[in-house]
Amino acid sequence: MHRKTITLALQGGGSHGAFTWGVLDRLLQDERIEIEGISGASAGAMNAVVMAYGLAAGGREGGRQALRDFWESVSMRAPFSVVPDMLKNRSGLAMNSAPPAGIRPLLSLTRYFSPYQLNPFDINPLRDILAQQVDFELLRAKGKIRLFIATTQVSTGTLKLFRNKQINIDVLLASACLPLLHRAVEINGEAYWDGGLTSNPPLFPLVQKCSARDMMVVLLHPEPRLKVPKTADEIWHRLTEMGFSSTFFTELQGLMLAQREARHGWIAFGKLERRLRQLNMHVVESQALMSQLSQHSKMNAQPAFIQGLYEEGRKCAGIWLQDNFRELGVRSSFRLASLFG
Repeated sequence: MHRKTITLALQGGGSHGAFTWGVLDRLLQDERIEIEGISGASAGAMNAVVMAYGLAAGGREGGRQALRDFWESVSMRAPFSVVPDMLKNRSGLAMNSAPPAGIRPLLSLTRYFSPYQLNPFDINPLRDILAQQVDFELLRAKGKIRLFIATTQVSTGTLKLFRNKQINIDVLLASACLPLLHRAVEINGEAYWDGGLTSNPPLFPLVQKCSARDMMVVLLHPEPRLKVPKTADEIWHRLTEMGFSSTFFTELQGLMLAQREARHGWIAFGKLERRLRQLNMHVVESQALMSQLSQHSKMNAQPAFIQGLYEEGRKCAGIWLQDNFRELGVRSSFRLASLFG
């Protein structure tokens, strides 16, 4: 069997990360695909580490089961009820898309009170889930996939990447630490917030530290949003969304420009220039679905919603493999310039 090697860049987006779970599940099912490295922020980091641990512990099926166990645990511990509000995505799948009923009052409070006041005991269900389901010692010792987990250093406002040997529960919680909802996570005397604030997800580490010619990005943020926000709540949430997506587009544009310069040069002297010349970009996304989901729905962890996103992710990955597998190692199936006109 002829296998093709890729790297993965996984965006963060709260419970929308269940879409990425579906994509990864479908990729793991295809034995023609090998994964060399994964970068991720927030939910993307969770997916990356959980899958890498599962692969180290039990191969492809172990990776699939680890992801399923993680997301089922997240959905079982969903703290809010869901307002009945159904939409159908392009495949006709009915999904609970409304924000959880308790989310709006909670987010309103975050504008006036810090997480140190609202959550004095620093309760985070993800800590218990990760402690129960991921053996970090085994991951550090036997994990073969190169991991690049994004966090944001609070003191400098800059990106801090953690690699395989450094990854533990605190690193993952830091990568998913929303400043308005959770206390900053302290690691070796430094405080960290959500990695999506500075890189969502990191791209250049996959170019610099890996050798695979193909990078697949799993996108969760809809671009563009055609509806102009007009209420104070809509404007506030669109600004938040833009903050998390703008870092990705900035890095993507930088990669595009670097690749253009490398390809226009007469001779590629350095390793990085040669990598940029050979790099192929691919994207798996579901803009039709994501554009219908509200910013609040990223905190909807109800089982029906999680399962619907998973199924959509599997479907989109299956379509991509059917249409583009032969392009791997040959050419990009996605043009960077298309995002920038």
